[in-house]
Amino acid sequence: MKKRTMRFSLRTQFTLIIVALLAGMMLVSMLVNRTFLDDFYRTQKITALKKCRESLVGAVGRDEITSDDFDVELVKINNKDNIGIIIMNQDSMTIKSYGPDAETMERRMWDNLLGLTPTREELEAAAEGADQVDAGSSKDEAREFWRKNGMDTYDFCILETIERRDNYVLNVILDRRTSQQSLEMWGSLEDGSYFLMRAPLESIHNSSSLANRFFLQVGLVITAIGAVMAMILAGTVTRPIRELTDISTRMKKLDFSAKYEGTSRTEIADLGQNINELSETLEETISELKAANNELRRDIRRKEEVEAMRQDFLASVTHELKTPLALIQGYAEGLQEGISDDPESRDYYCEVIVDEAGKMNRMVQKLLTLNQLEFGNNAVTMEHFDITELVRNYLSRAELLAEQNGITVSMQETGPIMVWADEFLVEEVFANYYSNACNHAAGDKIIDIRFEEKENTVRVSVFNSGSPIPSESLPHLWEKFYKVDKARTRAYGGSGVGLSIVRAIMNLLQQEYGVINYDNGVKFWFELDTSGAERQKDEPDTSEIEV
Repeated sequence: MKKRTMRFSLRTQFTLIIVALLAGMMLVSMLVNRTFLDDFYRTQKITALKKCRESLVGAVGRDEITSDDFDVELVKINNKDNIGIIIMNQDSMTIKSYGPDAETMERRMWDNLLGLTPTREELEAAAEGADQVDAGSSKDEAREFWRKNGMDTYDFCILETIERRDNYVLNVILDRRTSQQSLEMWGSLEDGSYFLMRAPLESIHNSSSLANRFFLQVGLVITAIGAVMAMILAGTVTRPIRELTDISTRMKKLDFSAKYEGTSRTEIADLGQNINELSETLEETISELKAANNELRRDIRRKEEVEAMRQDFLASVTHELKTPLALIQGYAEGLQEGISDDPESRDYYCEVIVDEAGKMNRMVQKLLTLNQLEFGNNAVTMEHFDITELVRNYLSRAELLAEQNGITVSMQETGPIMVWADEFLVEEVFANYYSNACNHAAGDKIIDIRFEEKENTVRVSVFNSGSPIPSESLPHLWEKFYKVDKARTRAYGGSGVGLSIVRAIMNLLQQEYGVINYDNGVKFWFELDTSGAERQKDEPDTSEIEV
């Protein structure tokens, strides 16, 4: 199978996406700023001019146009919206003027009243006439054309008329001297006075360029900070995903010991739980398949052994019974044919037949006994080993189980205690007691392991703190599938067969076992033989005991 390579990790992709989004937002902001800011600014200025005119109309209606309070209002308008204002009465006297260039404002008022502001089209038409004069005339004649048409005196022109009403006109004006544009609204009020308001437009172009440079510089800083933050956040977000990836990699290698233990409350938690359940299901299924495969192999091997033993048995029976059967047949035929008529000879023939028949019967019994011995099951391998070392090694391997449950494990310090038993089966008994203690430890969460030496035996006990077992449940603890607390047993995945396995093993070892209730917990114990060495000192170190 071709090995898959990962070009980019999720963390890298997440970071690149965040950086791309930040950079994209920055570029879009600059583009929108360049494209729409001028129109937006112009619309806002037009709205401000109209509101300012409404203020003037309201002040005239209230006869407050010359009041100090209205002066304050005009100052606020000028400062807030950068609007220059000039108001003239019917006698052409300036009664209000606010703005940076009062002289220009007054000149523009007279230009509008006298109609001395040409449009851009009029200037362009005049320019075309000047070009014709220049083509066939002297420079003096061209200058005379401009003077006669007044082109040399028009510093301002109308670029666009935005709105024209009975009492006001709103234009876009170009200052030909400075090439700057401005919004200009002028008209009359109800008391017969005139007003003119100007708001520059040219500054927005500079503001737009400045804003774009500001966006670029700030955007680069924000993008860099965002990249760092994105890497941190991406690491946090992708950490459980990486954990699940590691777990799936171990599962691919049939290692189901790793479990997802993340604290995420997102869909990743559901995925982790599903992975854990899948791991448990696969582990159980594979274990069952292996067990079934081993059982099948044992069955096949047993079948082969049975067949071989059957053939051996038949061969042995045929071989061993051939001689006595031949003797019985011969002597019986002799009696039948009357080879000897004297009583002594007939008695001899009969004795031979009875003797050979007895030998044959005893031979069959021995063969049947041998057959039963060869077909015996549940052979126990007796070994001489240190029970304290076995327990210590198991606790070292199972340390994680206690840590995961927050349990403190203590073991009595003692020297080596040599016992005679099947080491594998004894470890199975202790493992069941220990796992049972881990699953039920409560309160102080303590597990205490003790060794009590008696005459020819040692008692190994596993105590766990918590609630005692109900008295009505004690007689049923060792039964298959019996559960004291079904809800709790279901929570940690127990099957209710652990203690029944202990019972089967201890019965096989012919040793004692049991449970003792305490106010603060429960103690399970089992005993092992320590005197087997004396009984078997003249025998090999191991032996097979048929059960």
